[in-house]
Amino acid sequence: MFFKNLTALLFGLHLSCWVTAQVSQKVKDRVSHQDSTSFTNPVIWADIPDMSITRSGSDYYLISTTMHLMPGAPVMKSKDLVHWDMASYVFDSLHDNSKYNLLGGTVYGRGQWASSIRYNNGKYYVLFSPNDQPFRAYIYSTGNPAGKWDLVSRTKHFHDASLFFDDDGRVYIFSGTGALREMKEDLSDVKPGGVDTTVFKRDADETGLLEGSQVIKYNGKYYLLMISWPRNKPRRQVCYRADNIAGPYEKKVILEDNFAGFPYCGQGCIIDDAKGNWYGLIFQDRGGVGRVPLLMPVRWTDGWPMLGDENGKVPLRWKTALKTYDNGKRIVESDDFSKKQLKLQWQWNHNPVNTAWSLTERKGYLRLKTSRVVENLFAAPNSITQRMEGPRCSGTISLDISKMKDGDVAGLSAFNGDAGVLSIIMEGNKKYLSMQTNSVVLDNSTKAIKSVTVNEKEKTAITSNVIYLRVEGDFNLNKDTAAFFYSYDNKNWKSIGGSFKMIFDYRRLFMGTKFAIFNYATKNLGGFVDVDFFNYKLLN
Repeated sequence: MFFKNLTALLFGLHLSCWVTAQVSQKVKDRVSHQDSTSFTNPVIWADIPDMSITRSGSDYYLISTTMHLMPGAPVMKSKDLVHWDMASYVFDSLHDNSKYNLLGGTVYGRGQWASSIRYNNGKYYVLFSPNDQPFRAYIYSTGNPAGKWDLVSRTKHFHDASLFFDDDGRVYIFSGTGALREMKEDLSDVKPGGVDTTVFKRDADETGLLEGSQVIKYNGKYYLLMISWPRNKPRRQVCYRADNIAGPYEKKVILEDNFAGFPYCGQGCIIDDAKGNWYGLIFQDRGGVGRVPLLMPVRWTDGWPMLGDENGKVPLRWKTALKTYDNGKRIVESDDFSKKQLKLQWQWNHNPVNTAWSLTERKGYLRLKTSRVVENLFAAPNSITQRMEGPRCSGTISLDISKMKDGDVAGLSAFNGDAGVLSIIMEGNKKYLSMQTNSVVLDNSTKAIKSVTVNEKEKTAITSNVIYLRVEGDFNLNKDTAAFFYSYDNKNWKSIGGSFKMIFDYRRLFMGTKFAIFNYATKNLGGFVDVDFFNYKLLN
């Protein structure tokens, strides 16, 4: 009997170890044991424009533009170029002028513009130039892109710039339409007496700037990628190449495609892997959701980095020659606000008032307090945002509205220059739920709010101090619509206000539509709301 029981025990232990090993192996397979990674374009169906990329070993770091959102200059990390998660932000806030605080104007569509990220001699560098006063660039560096970034210098303004470290230790910045400037090696400023030239000019049929500079060096040649917009023709990606950094440069169109029925593709970057394969990340305008990244092969043909498949087209489906690494993290995520810090996916609309929000005053909730009496959502501090994603997505919040004051407005928005807004409005001692459209007019010079047109679609009295709000977005071709819902139990949902058309407008906010949770005062301070959770889903 003893040996029988011992045998059974050993068999059970062996079986348990075998099962544990199989589960462990499945997890390892999921993250690192596939020799290639398949995907469907857009590789990220979300607003990630003006991409710049760098690589150290097997780690890729991508930076994008988020303009007036704080913290800013988002840095994303991947090992397979398909699965991306948030690594850090280069800065928490900007204070070049009061408009970053929504005082004396705004910086909608300005702030941190196209950035350049580079790895050089064990350190990472980021260069960007805010498109607002005082028109001075920032250069940051770090040894750990998932950690703190340190300010290196403020220099002259460089539009859509690309930082470049040459093999001989000299440092350059390409910017604007063919401008080339040499920097001091410590990046403290431009180099007196250094290279300062224009290496090419746009063709006669090209309108406006050639912009979006991204430079690499390959087999001893310099390659500068830019977007070009010929008169009466679609936008396209072009490449300039030269044997000498100062030229002369020759030019070739390397991509011209209106992928998947949406408009032209253009502006982005190329990068290699450790095996010598090359990849392109180019964004495409996708209307309400914003400008989305497309991933594609780079085919070196006669010394030119031709983008797309063998026919020069963006592939709908493809795979990288990199092992799959999916840690389950995403660019947009749910949040139950149970941590001591906000998730990296969140960004504030302009600089936040840090005394007017808390994750600790009520454990497990994000408290949003009123801090300034304002007239509308676009002037309200401490609206907190995340991206929306295609093809369809939903964001749901739970709000405790018991501490709102007369004149307070809180809720959830599909936020942009034309915004669909689901608001709880406190009128006297009564609360109402209102679905509205808000359309802002901004001053072209200061970006000050000139007017906001409000169109109320539907309004109903609220019968509870806890309410659930939901916004659904549909970004399929010819859609760009948002729908709005509310519930008192998170089970039974009612539609409100009908469908709302989301648009992308470069003249105002210049970004894709965002989920925005807000709370602001129109009469008196002292009120607050508690957000229990934000539940995000990608829909079929």
